[in-house]
Amino acid sequence: MLKKQHSIYWVCQIGGWASYALTIFLFSYVLERQINVVFFQRILISVMLGVLITHILRTSIIVNKLKPPTPSKQWWKFFLLVIFFSFSYSLINSSLIEALRLYEPGREMAKTESNHFVFSLDAIIANWNGARVTRRLFFGLILDTPIFFVWISIYILWHYIEFANKEEIKKIKLETLIKELELKTIKSQINPHFIFNALNSIRALVDEDPQRSRQAITELSNILRSSIHSNKVEVTSLEKELAIVQDYLALEYIRFADRLKIIYEIDPATLQNQLPPMMLQTLVENAIKHGLGKQPGDCTIKIVSKFEQNKLELKVMNTGLLKPSENDGFGLQSTRERLNILYQGEAIFEIYQCEPNQVTAKLVIPIH
Repeated sequence: MLKKQHSIYWVCQIGGWASYALTIFLFSYVLERQINVVFFQRILISVMLGVLITHILRTSIIVNKLKPPTPSKQWWKFFLLVIFFSFSYSLINSSLIEALRLYEPGREMAKTESNHFVFSLDAIIANWNGARVTRRLFFGLILDTPIFFVWISIYILWHYIEFANKEEIKKIKLETLIKELELKTIKSQINPHFIFNALNSIRALVDEDPQRSRQAITELSNILRSSIHSNKVEVTSLEKELAIVQDYLALEYIRFADRLKIIYEIDPATLQNQLPPMMLQTLVENAIKHGLGKQPGDCTIKIVSKFEQNKLELKVMNTGLLKPSENDGFGLQSTRERLNILYQGEAIFEIYQCEPNQVTAKLVIPIH
């Protein structure tokens, strides 16, 4: 990762200063200024010096731990560094131009008789003119400093964008972690709640019919095996959910055979669609509890799945009357919480009295 960032930095560094050189050339060409060897030499010096000075500046910022976002109490150090290196850039650039005489059309630079550059100390001293350097430094600060501050502005912007992206990634990871913990917490509450109800059903059969109670334990074993697997995933297929529901209803049918009637209206096309694990089972358990456990007489449980406006619609209907207090039970409340976490308000859950003696729990899940 660091190697990749290092490569990106050098691509931006060299590409940025090359773009600066190209911009100067184009402006000079458009304004019909004299473009000669000296012109290109001065641009070359400016670009090479710019790459070097800004790289040293960057290193100084990192060493002094001033990389954006810079702590508020450290901003003055950051700007002092920028001003110092900006001044150094203009001073060195002006001094090199003066020392090498890259300003006179007839004498672009100090030369030997063989027409080679002379970079000896004697040649530089001979060509040096303090007054011209001062003037050139003054104009250099006016002309070069804005370019330097453009570089530092891009540098700051880059790091703030990078920081914002990292913070957004951290936020997403944190939200995901919180969501997983919330789901696991809800699941850990649902499973004991269900097991408690199932064991109560089996306990009622132990003395009455041992053979039937053994069959009930087998059904419970199948349900527990499925519920253990459901703890490892956020969503599962409707087909797998129906398998758990059928095991559960088979268990309840042993207890309420004379009073319980089960109807399935399942669209085969919906079987592979996803929904939260144990959610359909929770609705069926609620229908059994309030349809059979709290009311006399027979009870019909009807399970319907279909597509409605490009969404998966599930209905669990049971014989009975809906009481206001029953709408806020643990199973239904956990269903609302899980849907809100997983689907961010896109899923719909409601329970209502659809007919004088029939209650419907309706679940609408978006298809992704």
